[in-house]
Amino acid sequence: MAHSASNNEDQKYRQYHPYQQFDIPVQSLYNLPISPEYLFHEESLNSRRSWGENLQYYTGTGYLSGAVLGAVRGSVQGLRQAESSDTLKLRINRVLNSGGHAGRRWGNSLGVLGLIFAGLESGLVYLRDSDDLLNTAVAGLGTGAIYRAAGGLRSAAIAGAIGGVAAAAAVAGKQAVKRYVPI
Repeated sequence: MAHSASNNEDQKYRQYHPYQQFDIPVQSLYNLPISPEYLFHEESLNSRRSWGENLQYYTGTGYLSGAVLGAVRGSVQGLRQAESSDTLKLRINRVLNSGGHAGRRWGNSLGVLGLIFAGLESGLVYLRDSDDLLNTAVAGLGTGAIYRAAGGLRSAAIAGAIGGVAAAAAVAGKQAVKRYVPI
């Protein structure tokens, strides 16, 4: 009895199909292209990000990763500093305050590093009119040196060497992953 009632209800209503007036199969509507689409032809000729996009990418990535790493480290320190006589509310407050403080500090530091690096790398690409490993390594060297310049010449030289090696290693690692890891 219940089956016949549901059968009558199905006949009262028809299924809505938003594309029924078009003579195209529904499956072809959702076949999306795998290559990027550009609004203007000039955009397709660029093989790298512009200096503004570079600036936003490196600064934003640096700030976000620094904030997350700093918040985790600060939260762990807050847990370690908690005393046995603290209430749960006090412990949570200590963890949140410590995590927020360290997250802001690390985020700002890495964001400034990203800002300096993006400016130097974009300037080197403009001056040399080529985009290669040398630009990235020199930008990393300059970033480390500028960031630690207030600490003296020795500190700037050490930080510059670390920055140059780190930037070159990051580019070499990226090329190795592109070559050997099927993604």
